[in-house]
Amino acid sequence: MRTAAVIGTGLIGTSVALALTRRGVTVYLDDADTTAAATAEAMGAGSMAAPESPVELAVLAVPPAHIGSVLARVQGRGLAHAYTDVASVKARPHHEIQSAGADPAGYIGGHPLAGGERSGPLAASADLFEGRLWVLTPSAHTERLVLNRALELVSLCSGVPVIMDTVAHDRAVALTSHAPHLIATIMAARLENAADESVRVSGQGLRDVIRIAAGDPSLWRDILDANADAVADVLDTYAADLGGAVTALRALGSADETRRKQAGADLDDLLRRGNRGHARLVRKPGAAAAGFLPVPVMIPDQPGALAELFTAVGETGVNIEDVRIEHSPDRPRGLVELLVEKASAPQLCRLLDAAGWTLPDKNSAAVNYP
Repeated sequence: MRTAAVIGTGLIGTSVALALTRRGVTVYLDDADTTAAATAEAMGAGSMAAPESPVELAVLAVPPAHIGSVLARVQGRGLAHAYTDVASVKARPHHEIQSAGADPAGYIGGHPLAGGERSGPLAASADLFEGRLWVLTPSAHTERLVLNRALELVSLCSGVPVIMDTVAHDRAVALTSHAPHLIATIMAARLENAADESVRVSGQGLRDVIRIAAGDPSLWRDILDANADAVADVLDTYAADLGGAVTALRALGSADETRRKQAGADLDDLLRRGNRGHARLVRKPGAAAAGFLPVPVMIPDQPGALAELFTAVGETGVNIEDVRIEHSPDRPRGLVELLVEKASAPQLCRLLDAAGWTLPDKNSAAVNYP
């Protein structure tokens, strides 16, 4: 990729622009907030000048409610050959694109799972997406060129691409991001009028839980509006667990021994469920999930290489469970680890080797094939 445009120069948009310029891409910046755009330009994220010809990819770093209208506007003026976005909600933008008069064939939804409590271009970093998942949500209309451009974007930003359906994505982030933000906000709100001595003795646990509550309220209001039903469904399950916990805690002081024992058992069950859920998120980096093996593949540091690898894997029919990328800009090649089912690993290795891909360790468990 040689040229790109970034529409919106907040934390995510400016971070994308910085990551691309670091890799030698010429980036053009656009934002209704000219002060933010000028700040991003001064940081070396790109130029506020208009491109003389269509760029290869335009990244829409605007709130979910504006994706459709902004896409229609920039497509109308021929800004780019392909378009994506970085909004954290995907289903509604997909639905609104056609009603706004935009062309869905030239667009693919995107959501890098990275961010921070601070907002604005000054909080941006070229390393923000390194090793982070970046969800792509192609529709039935999305052209292959557009998918390849998006995969190249993720690679240039050192992210890890994941392909998902829009509805499945929104349900997932409701559980893992949007509802947790509301819970953190509710807990932090309890501190607003708390006694000073209570706040003074708060520990690191509370600070860890409410850290994300410092997010921009206007941004989060827009996100919650765009994914309201999915978030409400998650909060319903929270409410059931909270109600059960309250009932159990009240019963611990009961004179009825049977009630006390049942309350203790209910609390133990909840705490153990929490342990098991927590364990799913703290697997050591590089450790394969049970039933899966990593297949290492070397890829050259050149445009489109990652997209070509994913196309090759797709043609084998093997499903990728997860992806990890190790890459340094000063090296000519990078290492991609594809996590696949154990039974599929030898087949994938044979097919990739036959197609000319470099497998660095053919003696490993995953790559052991005749």
